Amino acid sequence: MQVNITFRNMFATDALRNHVTDKLSKVVDKYLDKVTEAHVTLSLERYLHHADINLHAGHFHVRGKEKSEDMYASIDLACDKIERQLKKYKDRLKSHRPAHVHAREPVRVRYEIFAASPTEGLPPEVVRSNEFLAKPMSVEEALMQMDLMNNDFLVFTRPDSRDVNVVYRRRDGNYGLIQAGGEEATVAAPAGTSAGAAQAAPMAASAGK
Repeated sequence: MQVNITFRNMFATDALRNHVTDKLSKVVDKYLDKVTEAHVTLSLERYLHHADINLHAGHFHVRGKEKSEDMYASIDLACDKIERQLKKYKDRLKSHRPAHVHAREPVRVRYEIFAASPTEGLPPEVVRSNEFLAKPMSVEEALMQMDLMNNDFLVFTRPDSRDVNVVYRRRDGNYGLIQAGGEEATVAAPAGTSAGAAQAAPMAASAGK
């Protein structure tokens, strides 16, 4: 497994590199058969140590992000979160056959984050903007990917079209599906998926990022 580690606002040490690699290798060897790649960002922000781990598990991405007052503890917590998700979906990850084998190309989507308190009489201030690829997948795959990434929503396209769809967590514990050219629908969660309270949050990561 290839592990790419980025250090921000802190010194890079071999001890931290080895700790990340050892922890991730144990998780991967236990739950995954496919060759994987991990992108890890370790950063120090306002005296808190942040560990953000993105793991490629076949067609899916798994994310664990934690913070604490100790970097080793943050790494352990992030790895534990990834292990819980992989354990939940172990059988489905191994037996999964992507629905988009002969699908169209991903669609590039742009999103913008606006300031919370816009100035009266002026257009909303764009705080940050970015682009990502909305990949083709089935609704079931999208729900699974959203949960593996610990996101509150996910933008994707259907395998047989380039229409942009969105799945998201609802406050009532169910999942919502927004379809281009259609109406909002409520979908049941597939077995093994968790549902939490919905919180409006920017898409820090998506299946195509």
